Formats: sequence, structure tokens, C-alpha cells
Amino acid sequence: MEPLETRELRYFVAVAEELHFGRAAVRLGMAQPPLSRAVQRLERRLGVRLLERDRRGVALTEAGEMLLHEGRAALDAATAAARRTRRAGGADDADGTGGAGGAGGSGGPRHRLVLAVKAAASHELLHKLLDAYAAEPDAADVEVLPSGTCEQGEMLRDGRADVALMHAPFNSLAGFDSEELLTEGQIAILPTAHPLAARTSLTLADVRDIPGLPLARWSRDDAHAPGPGPLIHDQTQLAQLIALGRTVAVFPDSARAWLWAEHTAVPLTDAPPVVTHIAWPAHSRSLALARLVRTATGL
Repeated sequence: MEPLETRELRYFVAVAEELHFGRAAVRLGMAQPPLSRAVQRLERRLGVRLLERDRRGVALTEAGEMLLHEGRAALDAATAAARRTRRAGGADDADGTGGAGGAGGSGGPRHRLVLAVKAAASHELLHKLLDAYAAEPDAADVEVLPSGTCEQGEMLRDGRADVALMHAPFNSLAGFDSEELLTEGQIAILPTAHPLAARTSLTLADVRDIPGLPLARWSRDDAHAPGPGPLIHDQTQLAQLIALGRTVAVFPDSARAWLWAEHTAVPLTDAPPVVTHIAWPAHSRSLALARLVRTATGL
């Protein structure tokens, strides 16, 4: 059997996600009849029915569910390959995530690495890593890309990032190679004026049940989680809401580096330790990435 084409997968994934040929055609910027024919040809080539069609709409078969899962992964891999290839050749990313910072100097095109980090975490470690790597001969340019609390894995898979600082147990390391860099406790960050800020320690139950001071929720990661806490979009918003006495947050101990004068950090006695890993796609063969990992593990 001939291998599947990226175009075929893109067409099918659009239909499978929309479960409607008309909406999928609009999403793809094409007419509906050729899209329907393309999916029918794909079914004939594979020898299986991918979609059940009736007057009520479109539904995925078991084979269709499988192709949706595998197709998404294949399209992500193709996108990731293109992004990483452009960076290896010194080109700016076509999707606007380009621009270099950190290590590097003048001259011709340089290999560039994108390092995804959780906003507001691992400040001291990140500074040490970037400074040490910049001193290495032939260091690549490093762009630091802040992200949501659990977004780093997705960024590694789709090629927006080459490497990431990830935090167990919050981030899943499944499918990645990684090395442990740092283990630390967790803290509650409270408004300094709040009575609990005078405590020498707290428990997770204490933090979850503070009257009038709900636990913050990150908009990307747990926007649908129950609770009255405000949805947080970035670190500055969080810092301001804590200072105003509107919320409390839980972070690794290294987050003390960004605290304001209106904040107080109190250790959490029963929170699990946070282990910071440097993680990268298991199939990576980038020498620049290997040098960055070696620098990180040598800190």
C-alpha cells in the first residue's frame, strides 16, 4: 500500500474533528464536493470505512478513531520537522515564533534552539543554564519561550520548542528523554497582609480552604476545574491579584525569585516535592541540543 499523504491526513482530520463536511470545508478553505471525494478515495485506498454518514450527520468508526489519533500525531510530527529544520538552518519561523535571544553572536545563519519554560518557575536555574551555555564554544542561539503550567510537552511534540524545563509531577514526561536537574519543595504565595502569611508553614488543605482567598486557576490548564478562583492568564496578572488580596497560588520554592514586597511565601509541609527536568524529543539528533543538555546536567 502506498504511504498516506499529508494532504489526505489534513483533510480527514478536519472532517473527523468537525464531524461535518461543510464546516471542515470552510476550515480548509475549499469546496465541500472535492473534500468528500478525497475522503472517499482515502477509504478505498485503506480498504476500511472511516466515517458513518447518515441524515443525522457524521460519526467516526473504530478505524476512523484510530486514524484521527495517528493522523494528528503524524501531522504534528511533520509540522515539528519543518519548524526544527528551519531553526537548524537559521531561518525565522514562518508562524511568528521566531526571533533569537540568549547565546549567540553575529555572522551567518546559526542554529537556534527554542527552550520552553513554565512562566514564573526555575528562574535561578534558568539563569545559570543560559550563562553557562553561552560560554560554550559554538553555542547555538537560545530563545526562551514562557508557557502555561502544562504546555511544555505539547510544544515539544509540535515543534514549537526543541527542549523544555518540565516539572514532575505536574508535567508528563512520557515520550521524551529527560534528565533531572533540581528537586525542591512547594510554597503558598499569599498577600502579606493576610493572617496566614504570618504562619511558618501551611498544608495543602489550608490553602484550598482560605475564606475569601480562593486558589488561582491557570486559564489554559484547568479553566474548567471547579472552584471560585480567578482564571490566570499570565504571571503579572497573578502577582497583582495576590498583592490585592484576591487569590493565593502554589508554586515550587524557586518562585520566590519573582515575589513582590506585597507577597509572602509560606512552605507547604505536605506538598509533594517538585523535580525539574530538562526534556527533549526522544528522536532528536541535534548536536546543539546535546550540548545544552550536557551543560544543564553539569550545573
